[in-house]
Amino acid sequence: MYYRFSGFTQRLVGATPAAAYSPQGLKPLAPTDYPHLIFGTSKPAPGLPAADPFLSKNKVPHLQKVFQKSDGLPVHLKLGYPDKLLYRTTMALTIGGTIYCLVALFIASQPKKQK
Repeated sequence: MYYRFSGFTQRLVGATPAAAYSPQGLKPLAPTDYPHLIFGTSKPAPGLPAADPFLSKNKVPHLQKVFQKSDGLPVHLKLGYPDKLLYRTTMALTIGGTIYCLVALFIASQPKKQK
């Protein structure tokens, strides 16, 4: 006797040999036609102007020089003022949240006054 897994009842059920050897409706030796490559060409896509903003100059070599410069700054502060602002805001929120939690714990641990 042949068995297959039933997706409906989540148990093994009796089956025909053909159903047992192609579980969950999979067909053996199905022919496959591969689609054509979409990004396999260096030509610009039709309908796009030649100077689209996302087709700008490669910035990777410049950024590699900036991040590899030995100036004593940590990596997360190397891009200047926006990085410093984000870092300081994160630190202020972290310290403020820690103080808030400690004060809340202190207040919660105080005994209730009886009236």
